[in-house]
Parts: sequence; structure tokens; C-alpha cells
Amino acid sequence: MSSASSTLAQAPTDRSVSATGRGTDRRTRALLEAPLLPLLLRLAIPNILLMLTQSATGLIETYFIGMLGTDALAGAAVVFPGIMLMQMISAGSMGGGIASSVARALGGGRRDDASQLVWHAVVVNGALGLVCSAGMLIWGERVYHAMGAEGPSLQAAMSYSNVIYAGAVLFWVLNALANVLRGTGNMLVPGAVICGGALLLIPLSPCLIFGIGPFPRMGIAGGAVALLVYYALGTLCLIGFLCSGRAVIKPAWPVWFTWRLFHAILRVGAPACTTSIQTNLTILITTGIVGVFGPAALAGFATGSRLEYLMVPIAFGVGAPLVAIVGTNIGAGHHARALRAAWLGGALGFCLTEAVGVTAALFPISWLSLFGHDPAMLATGATYLRIVGPWYGMFGLGLVLYFASQGAGKLAWPIAAQFFRLVLAGGGGNLAIWLGGNLTGVFWIIGLALGLFGGTVAASILLGGWTARRT
Repeated sequence: MSSASSTLAQAPTDRSVSATGRGTDRRTRALLEAPLLPLLLRLAIPNILLMLTQSATGLIETYFIGMLGTDALAGAAVVFPGIMLMQMISAGSMGGGIASSVARALGGGRRDDASQLVWHAVVVNGALGLVCSAGMLIWGERVYHAMGAEGPSLQAAMSYSNVIYAGAVLFWVLNALANVLRGTGNMLVPGAVICGGALLLIPLSPCLIFGIGPFPRMGIAGGAVALLVYYALGTLCLIGFLCSGRAVIKPAWPVWFTWRLFHAILRVGAPACTTSIQTNLTILITTGIVGVFGPAALAGFATGSRLEYLMVPIAFGVGAPLVAIVGTNIGAGHHARALRAAWLGGALGFCLTEAVGVTAALFPISWLSLFGHDPAMLATGATYLRIVGPWYGMFGLGLVLYFASQGAGKLAWPIAAQFFRLVLAGGGGNLAIWLGGNLTGVFWIIGLALGLFGGTVAASILLGGWTARRT
């Protein structure tokens, strides 16, 4: 088999005039020419910190919701995977398609296309947001009941969910605009908006949950209202920055919609969505399996597995720069450089997520006690973290290489790897319960499934998965 670095295929639209010629902006030249490791660290480190800040806002909200009791915590737990699915698709999957299309356009010297892609991105993500909202407002109660929520837990879930999905389109539009900027190599502005929103969200959430000062006491729904305020203001900030002319590209005017540019987004974003769906479907199925053991066990697993979700922003912090670096270099025909960047990013992602996982396995109560002190909840969560935590490194490796594959437009094997994980975790977990197994056996299967995912993605690239001809 020929070397992946020398034979990596590209679409005809990617073989336009290289961006290394005259007139290329400074940011694009850096993606094409700067030393890879310093470039990746310069883009990834602030991006990781900023993505962790965004995740921390959700954890802080969980802390306040936990003060309302175990039923409220369990209710929020069954809503959380759906919110993460929206985040992963809008920011990581379809968002990756947006960033990749912008990066490849700039790398190929097609600046007009990049400017028009701003509006195409908003239309794609906005439409998906409306569909998502309608679906969960209609079928949300059935979904949460199937996950094990009932009685007061189900009531809490619906109070939170109905508010979130009434304004869910804001999640999608904000992440569309953020990924347009990430596709240009600008990680700072989207991150600054996220941090600025966190400064508002952290005090606003408890005020609305508990009715502090002039704010009404809204209970668990108050956290959802605060989150929507955060996304609304963030969207306005990103629109203002793009229209100000300070970005590498400015939204084109007049607007002309064409299938060619929608296809540039969807040919990467649509297949990538299946990976996010499978990731969250895995969590949904395993949450339902654990729900058999009661609300306390459900709350413990959900609280412990939130640390697994924290691996996603860490991997995204490394992976988002890779989409821009790999995509721009693929657009310019620099295939070997794109592959080197992918492996550097994969190694960085593995080290970061493995460090978190091992620490959580050694000190699980330090994490779990932030959200509650119910003995059954702590016992379940600790068992989960001790078994699954050491597998987080493989999960991080797979996710970072998945983002790199988005930049390359090569997603067949990452999608297959996520399917393998789903089959092992969901099917194996249900089989373990059917055979009379306990939670320990279920958690071992979940950990092995993470390892299978990361190992499959890495092996596919190593063995030439990026060399296959596009259809």
C-alpha cells in the first residue's frame, strides 16, 4: 500500500489555485507554512481552555440543580445527553463540515466561496435546529421515560427540556458562526465569546433557579432560561464581529445560495453527524441500562459519565484547529503536512484525556462529591470512574483523529468505529444484564468500547484510510 502522506486524494474542487500565492492573508499562510507543533499548540491550548470554560458552566449549573434534590439531578441527567448531542452536531459534526469547507476554500484560493459559506452555514444549522426543537418538544417525554425517568424525576426533566428546546435554534446558529471563524484559523474570538458568556451565565443560573434578588424562582427551568440567554447574546456578538470586517472573511452581500456550497458543508458534516448520533445513542442506551438499578444509580452513573462528556471539549479544543490546519493544507495540496498534523494532534489529545481519566480513577469521590452526597450515587459513580476512566485516552485519541478526518473529508472509518463502539457498549451491556450481570460488568464493557473506538480510528489512518478515492 502506498504511503498515506504521498497519495492522499482530494476532491476536484480542492485542487484550485493554491493559497500559497500572492495575496494570501497572514492567518492562512501560517496554517500552510508555520512549524506544525508550535502552530498546533498555539491554536489548541487557548481553545482547550476556552472549551473547558464552556463545559464548566454546565457543570456549575449541575451543581446548583443538585441542590434541588436527587430527583432534579436525575431529571437533568436524562436531558443532558440530548443537549450534548445538539452541541456535538452543531459544533463538532456539522460545525466541522462548516469549518472544513471554509478552510478548504481559503486553502484553494476561493475567498468568494468562503464568504458565501457564512450564509450557507447559518441556513444548514438553523434548519437542523428547528427540526431538533420540534422533535424533542413532541417526543421528549417518551424519550426520558424510556431512559428511566419517572414521577418527580420525569417532571423535572420536562420542565428543563421544554425551555431548552423552545430556543434550541440559538445553539445551532451560534455554533455555525463560531465554526466559520474556526475554519479561518481564528480560535480566539469564538472562545472569547464563550468565556464572556460564562461570566454572565454563572451568576444568572442560580439567580433564576432559586429566585435570588429581583429574579423569579423558576426551579430547574431557571437553569435552562439562563442558558438560552447566554446563547442569544453570544450569537449577536459573533454576527457583529463577522460583519465588522475584522475577520479573514466577511459575510457576502448580495447572498446567492447554490447547491455546490451546501454540498461542500454537507459532504463532510452529514456523515459526521452519524458519529455524534452514535456517541449520544451509546450514552442513552447505557443510561437506560443503568436506570434498571434505580434513580440513585442513574444519578451516580450520569454524574460520573459527565466527565466522559468533558473529554469531548478537550478533544474539540485540539481537533478544531486540526480541521483548519488539515483542511487548508488539503485544499492547497500539502497532503503529507496534513497527515503529520493529524498524528501530532492525536498524540496531544491522548495525553490530555488519559491524564484526566487516570486522575478520576484514582480520586473518583473528589469529582462526584461536587454534585451530591447520596451514598448509592457516590458508589455507582466511583465504580464507573475506576473502571472506565483509564480508557478515556483512547476516546480522546479517536475524537481528535475524527476531527482531523473531517478536515481531510475522510469519515468512513471514524463513522464505522463509532458504530463498533455502539454495538459493543449497547449490545454487550444489555447482554450482561440479561445474563444477570451487575454494574461492574456493564462498566467494563463501556470502557472496552471506548478503546475499540480510538483504536479503530487510529489503525484506519495508519493503514491508509485517507488514501481511498472519493466517490
